[in-house]
Amino acid sequence: MTEHPTVLFVCVHNAGRSQMAAGWLQHLAGDRVRVFSAGSEPADQVNAVAVQAMAEQGIDIAAARPAVLETETVRESDVVITMGCGDACPVFPGKRYEDWDLDDPAGLAIEQVRPIRDDIRSRVEQLIASL
Repeated sequence: MTEHPTVLFVCVHNAGRSQMAAGWLQHLAGDRVRVFSAGSEPADQVNAVAVQAMAEQGIDIAAARPAVLETETVRESDVVITMGCGDACPVFPGKRYEDWDLDDPAGLAIEQVRPIRDDIRSRVEQLIASL
């Protein structure tokens, strides 16, 4: 790993789970970690309920934009966290991969997104401890 490990969060639309995870990691680890997020089929914008759920925790992801998953980004990353993107995520030997089984917040009410947000926070805390 490099001096500052690079973590890539990947989900299909890069609009909910991966954006919340990137927000948490940036918030909790600061400049100790480089953070990327991307999607195999990125949406036009980040899920408004995910933005709201994170804002409740003092984390602003409103300016985030869904990005397309690039092979180069995977190559640059030390850790790749996938969230339901299936076979769309390229796999490179020697990378650390984790698949987080999380509900997709798309179309859910804020009351249903909060537990997903909190689950992501606890997973990100475990991730930071392991870097």
